[in-house]
Amino acid sequence: MKKLVVLELLLIVITIQPVYAGDIGAGSKIFEANCAGCHINGGNIVRRGKNLFKKALKRNRMDSIEAITELVINGNNNMPAYKDRLTVPEIQDVANYVLQQAENNWRR
Repeated sequence: MKKLVVLELLLIVITIQPVYAGDIGAGSKIFEANCAGCHINGGNIVRRGKNLFKKALKRNRMDSIEAITELVINGNNNMPAYKDRLTVPEIQDVANYVLQQAENNWRR
């Protein structure tokens, strides 16, 4: 049942993704409130190699909206799942924000 719900969420995200570009400003706020505790400035205070810089995202196959969305929804290892805390649009906003920041090397 749990896998079915996750699959449905992913299908919703993938289906609306081409139309919904994401709100980078909202993504920034969501990131600061939920992610920056461990990933300040794109780093990772828990596991150094699992940072949010472009090279690490590519190495860990997390360099797409779909991959980041799935990780945010389900969590993995030390990262908690956010499917019960964030809406689908909020997850997309934060995924878009992370990818944009990675492209800019997390410069402000």
